[in-house]
This record gives sequence, structure tokens and C-alpha cells, in this order.
Amino acid sequence: MTRNIVLHSLEIEPARITALSVQDGCPLSHIDIGWGCPDGVWIDPTEGRIYWTNMGANPSDADGTIESARLDGSDHKVLVANGLVVTPKQLTSTPGGEHLYWCDREGMRIMRCRRDGSDVEVLLQTGTYPEHVKDATRHCVGITLDTSNGHLYWSQKGPPKGGRGRIFRMSLDLPAGTDPADRHDIELLADHLPEPIDLHVSPALGKLWWTDRGAAPDGNSLNVARVDEHGLHDQQVILRDLDEAIGLAVDAEGTLAFVSDLGGSIREVILETGQARLITKQAPTTGLCLVVQED
Repeated sequence: MTRNIVLHSLEIEPARITALSVQDGCPLSHIDIGWGCPDGVWIDPTEGRIYWTNMGANPSDADGTIESARLDGSDHKVLVANGLVVTPKQLTSTPGGEHLYWCDREGMRIMRCRRDGSDVEVLLQTGTYPEHVKDATRHCVGITLDTSNGHLYWSQKGPPKGGRGRIFRMSLDLPAGTDPADRHDIELLADHLPEPIDLHVSPALGKLWWTDRGAAPDGNSLNVARVDEHGLHDQQVILRDLDEAIGLAVDAEGTLAFVSDLGGSIREVILETGQARLITKQAPTTGLCLVVQED
């Protein structure tokens, strides 16, 4: 049985989804998005569909979308639009799961919907659009799920290179009778980070990874911390000197990470040693999603 690892990346210029061979970095296919700024991508191999966020053409237009297509680009659908999201960022779900989850940066909230785009919900509201949009400490960016413990993790990046980034967690579902703007189940896990962006959690391994596009020495980096019921511990920088780090994908074993940046580099990182290999150099790249295919 052969094991093929395919990395799906979001390029900004032109706006498209590129599937890459991890082994040699060669493009395998493209899906042209055609407009806006794609940012978050997630794939359910069990149904053969790819989902992505588009931040839109301009935050002031609140024209962001959640979209989907088959892996070959056919059956392209806009699932959420019409002013319901402002600038959606990292997107996640679980294989066969009921909902898609994402952060809406300038919308200052965490949201979800069903796989068909119905039942759009706000799970957390950190500010009011457009009144508070200039306060970047309210901007929700990265998101990852721990369904085994019923937790949702997210990052609020803070101002560019500002050293005010934070990582939080809360219950996966909005508690009954609770206002998304007044939740009382929120835990602050990390504070004064350079500028945390995308997240990935592995409850089985007890680890949380994240990219950070903030200032050196700890920004523009790949990071890890142990995570348990008490919070985050032993934070470490695995890799530095990235060029506006954004996308992150980690394999199921927690041995390899893949990191993208706005400089267009995609790197494979051995997590135990921090040794990095440049897979490819392409257009400015945001989100990543890893798919393992066994033939």
C-alpha cells in the first residue's frame, strides 16, 4: 500500500487552491477561485469536498464568503454570503462532522454553519462591526477543535507586530441561554504573543501548535505548547525567520508540520528537531490542509 501526502494551499495572486505533492513540491491541480482573498481551507476526504473562506475584496464591504467544491473544482457553491460574514479566516471541521467552524476577523466573532451553509450561528462576539473594527485585539483569526473534550481554541492576533496576541478556549457549543457577547466559559491560555495566526490541536498528543506572523525574535515562527485541562505549558518556538507566517497543517502522528507564509514559501518541519525543508515557492500563500491518500 502506497501513502501519498497531498498538501492543499491557498494562493492569493491569483486567487486559487493549489494541490501539491509534498515529496517534490510539484503542483498536482488547481481550482481557480477568481476573486478576493482566500484564507482558510479544510477538506473532508470522506465526502470528497473542499471548503474554504474568502475574505472578500475589501473589509469595508463585508463581502466575505464560505465556499465549497468537489476536489476537482466541480460543483462549486457559495455556502455563506450576502453580508453574513465580513473577513472569514481559518476554517475547520471534523470528518463527517455536522458543522463548519471559522473565525471572522473584522467581524470580531467565531461562527459556524451546517455543511450546506444553513443555520449560520455566532458562537462568540468580541466586538461590534464596524464600530470596533480598528481594535485589532478583538480580531479572531485562528481556530481548531478538540471534539473529544468539547473545546474550541482560537487566536486573537492583536495589532500587527504588536505583542498583544492571545490564545483562548471555550466550550464547543454556546451554553443555553448565553449571549455570544457575554460568555463566561472562556479561558485565556496565552497572552502577550507577537501575533498568533493559525492553530492546530492534538488532544491525543496533548499539544497545541500555532503560527505567528509578529515581530522577531519570537514572531514569524512556528510554536508549540503542551495542553491539558489546566491550560498551556512549556511554550516553545520550533522554527523562526518565516516571512509573514500564516498557514499550518500537522500530520496525525504529530511528527511533521507544514507552514506557509505570505512570502510564498511552504516548508515541511520535523517537529522533534525543528529541521525545515522548503517544499516550494509560489504566490503569497495563506491556509493549508493536509490529505493523506492510501492506494
